[in-house]
Amino acid sequence: MPQKDIVDLLTHTLSVPLSLPLPNPHSDFADLLSSRAGSKCSMNKAFLNFAFCKKQNYILLNTFNIMEKLLKLSDKKAAGVPKEFKRFLHSEIDWNQQLIVILGQRGTGKTTFLLQMLHKNRSNAIYLSLDDIYFEANRLISLIDILYEQGYRRFFLDEAHRYRYWSKDLKNAYDNYPDVQMVVTGSSILQIRQGQEDLSRRATVYNMPGLSFREFLHLQYNKKFKSQSLKAILESHFDIANEYHDRANIMSAFGEYLQYGYYPFSIEGEATFFQKLREMTSLILDVDVAPFEDLNYSTVRNMKKLIYVISQSVPFKPNISKISKKLSIPRNTVLKLLDLLERAGLIALLKSDTKGISYLQKPEKIYLQNPNLIDLYSDHNPETGNVRETFFMSQLSPGYTITSSKFADFMVDGIYTFEVGGPTKTNEQIRGIPNAYIAADRIEGGSGNKIPLWLFGFLY
Repeated sequence: MPQKDIVDLLTHTLSVPLSLPLPNPHSDFADLLSSRAGSKCSMNKAFLNFAFCKKQNYILLNTFNIMEKLLKLSDKKAAGVPKEFKRFLHSEIDWNQQLIVILGQRGTGKTTFLLQMLHKNRSNAIYLSLDDIYFEANRLISLIDILYEQGYRRFFLDEAHRYRYWSKDLKNAYDNYPDVQMVVTGSSILQIRQGQEDLSRRATVYNMPGLSFREFLHLQYNKKFKSQSLKAILESHFDIANEYHDRANIMSAFGEYLQYGYYPFSIEGEATFFQKLREMTSLILDVDVAPFEDLNYSTVRNMKKLIYVISQSVPFKPNISKISKKLSIPRNTVLKLLDLLERAGLIALLKSDTKGISYLQKPEKIYLQNPNLIDLYSDHNPETGNVRETFFMSQLSPGYTITSSKFADFMVDGIYTFEVGGPTKTNEQIRGIPNAYIAADRIEGGSGNKIPLWLFGFLY
C-alpha cells in the first residue's frame, strides 16, 4: 500500500494528523491496513504496532493491545457485578431507545447499574469508562468507529461528564450509527442541553436518586416489597402498612435507613460508611462539579463553606443577603452556588413555584439532600423535625413536584398538602384544607388522613 494511502487511512481512523515520510511499518501492520482498505477490519489478525514521528519523537500506537485491554476490562467488570439486587430504574427505562442517559450523584449505583445491563446483554456489547486515561488522548467516536466494524452495537458508557467531548461524540455516534444503542451515565450536574451539542432531542434521560427505604430493605435485609404510587398510599395506607409490618421489622430498619441507608455502599458496613460519605462529597465538589463548571479553587471553597452554613441550620428560610455577607461573595453568586449544589445532589431547594424557575429565584427553604448527609455534617444530634422533612422530600422528589405550602410543610403536584410531624401531630394546622394529610413519624400504622412517614419510602 502506498504511504500516502496509509497516511490518509490513519488520519481518518485514528484521528491523528500524520505526514510523510513515515517510518517503515511493521509487516503485520501493513497487512492489517490492506485488510482495512478492503472491507472489514480484523483486529485479531495482527499485533498492531506502528510508530510515527511527531516533533522528533516516536509515539507508539498499539491499537490491538488497546482493544484487547478494553474488552478484557469490560468482561471482567461484567463478571464481577452483583446480580441479585437491581435498582428500580431497571423496570422503568424504555430499553428500545437508541440513546439512554442516566444522571445521578456519585455513589448512587450508576456504574453497577450499567454493568448489570452489560451482563444481561453480553452479545456485541462493551463497557467503557470515559474517565479512563485512554480518553485523555483519544476520541470516543474514533473508538466507536473501530468497534462498530468489529460488530459491536451496544455501548455502555460510564462517567460521561469526565470526558471533554461527550456531547459532540454522542451526537455523532447517534447520527452515524442508527443501529447502535448507547446507555450513558453521568453526574447529576450534566445538562443535556449544554455542551457542544444539544442532545435533548436525541437522548431519553432518566435520573437515579439514592436508595428508597423500600430498596434499602431489599439490599440490606433481602426483604422484597412492591413499590406503591402516591395515590395508592393516600387511599389504602392502612392495609399496606399492616401487610408490610407483618413481613419486616419496619421501625428498626427505618431508623437505620435515616442514618446510613440512602447510598448503596452502606451494604459494605456501617463502620466505614461516614468516612466514605465524607470522601464522596469532597469528590463531588472537587472532581465532578469544579472541572465541569470550570470553577476555581476559591469558588469550590465557598461551596464547601456554604454547605457547612446550611448544615448547621437546615431547614430554614434563607436570608441570601446574610449568607452573601458571611461568605463575602455577591448575592447572585450565592444563588448560583446553591443551584450547583442542588444539581450535584448535596442540597434540596424548596421553592414556591416551579414555573419559569431559574437559579435566581430565592428558595423558601433549604434542606440537605437526604437524611444521611444530616448525620454527616451535624456537630450535634440532628434535629428530629429536620430529619423527618428531609426524608419526606427526598422520597417524593424523584417522582413528584414538591413546592412550599402556605398552610403546611409541602405541596405535592399542586394538589396535595402535607404536614410532617411526630406521632402526636393533629389536624389543627391543616383543618379545612382539601386533600391535606399528616405524614407522622414513629407510628406503625395510620388512620384517616394520618399516614406513617416511613410508608412514603415505598414510592420507588
